[in-house]
Amino acid sequence: MDIFIKIVQFVLSLSILVLFHEFGHFLFAKLFKTRVEKFYMFFNPWFSLFKFKKGETEYGIGWLPLGGYVKIAGMIDESMDTEQMKQPAQPWEFRAKPAWQRLLIMLGGVLVNVLLAFAIYIGILYTWGETYLPAKNVTHGVVCDTVFKNIGMQNGDVIVALDGKEIERFSDILPEILLNHTQTIQVLRNGEQLSLNIPEDFITTLLELSSKSFKLNPLLTPRIPVNGIDIMDFGESSVAYDAGMRKGDKILSVNGQTFSYYDQFSDLSAANKGKRVEAVVLRGTDTLSYSFLLGEDGKFGFYPLLPTNIYELATQKYSFFEAIPAGIRMGVGQLGAYVKQLKLLFSQGDTAYKSVGGMASIANIFPGYWNWHSFWDLTALISIMLAVVNILPIPALDGGHVLFLLYEVVTRRKPGEKFMEYAQIAGMVFIFGLFILANVNDIIKFFG
Repeated sequence: MDIFIKIVQFVLSLSILVLFHEFGHFLFAKLFKTRVEKFYMFFNPWFSLFKFKKGETEYGIGWLPLGGYVKIAGMIDESMDTEQMKQPAQPWEFRAKPAWQRLLIMLGGVLVNVLLAFAIYIGILYTWGETYLPAKNVTHGVVCDTVFKNIGMQNGDVIVALDGKEIERFSDILPEILLNHTQTIQVLRNGEQLSLNIPEDFITTLLELSSKSFKLNPLLTPRIPVNGIDIMDFGESSVAYDAGMRKGDKILSVNGQTFSYYDQFSDLSAANKGKRVEAVVLRGTDTLSYSFLLGEDGKFGFYPLLPTNIYELATQKYSFFEAIPAGIRMGVGQLGAYVKQLKLLFSQGDTAYKSVGGMASIANIFPGYWNWHSFWDLTALISIMLAVVNILPIPALDGGHVLFLLYEVVTRRKPGEKFMEYAQIAGMVFIFGLFILANVNDIIKFFG
């Protein structure tokens, strides 16, 4: 069910973004009296799910949900309709329009995607405000993955700064390290402040880790204090249930060791995988003891009931007029962060191609439950991603057409139609190859 909800959210989000992106091209084409022959959401090779014609334009929905398109008369695009280009140019065709008008028509989709993201962020801030966890409030420290332990961090370290600069939001710690080439991390451990060096290959290690599986543990999470472990429910296969433990039991100790934090219990379980353990539990007023063999996964097989609201969150509310500049700032910040991510990705050499994600990677960022706040937040982010990727100077993308138009503006000479045709084919082959690579990476991650 979780997967189904993820897919539904992804398809709905993609549909909204494709519709607005193509409408951007359509809007500027109509503004400059350029004929639009087709307006399609999703691609329609061989057949369409639905279509109708109004005026000079055929509107429809394709069956292949990989994007959408508007077919503009007198333009070499993904339709590869070269026969039209052999005829004399007509005043209502794209090729007959001034270069600045053609440039705006091609930028229309990207522009609308950026404005849509800004509008969504404004709506989010006005409706829900902004809630975040201040880094200084994580007083019990963090639970860190092996990749952070390898640079000297320990569970329970309190992160106080990066390169000596205090971080306001806990959620900014990892992006700051990844995108701004952080060299040191300052932590508080047992009342003593330490500065740990981040090695030069740390980012490469993180990217390689992210390319291996969808099932990775979080790299940094706030530490959760506990007073015993309350059992909320059991999995389908549970050695703890088979041994006699039941819902509502509270685990007090394992092999005589108590725990003040949930990660201590997790580490103790992992250290005893494949071994016999003795767990002491509290059931009502009775203290019971169970001895059983852990599997090779080191799991008891239950869902814990962990305390919530451990750390105080900060919330900023916005009036409508306050939300407008704040939403634009948020959009600009996300835009800058995504550009940095692309630069980071393609600066890593051999690691880059392994880190490219496809449809499953994008769908996987949606939660396995329906939440409108998360849905719109992720839709705005994907809108920015779509805008940035589309403006890349690659033939077959909007950015490729923009590149050739800028060449025309500077040189006052149009690229030859044969050149444009071959460039379009080369771009489509490249995009198709990238699409295959991204989705093969997703398959590898799924089974990783």
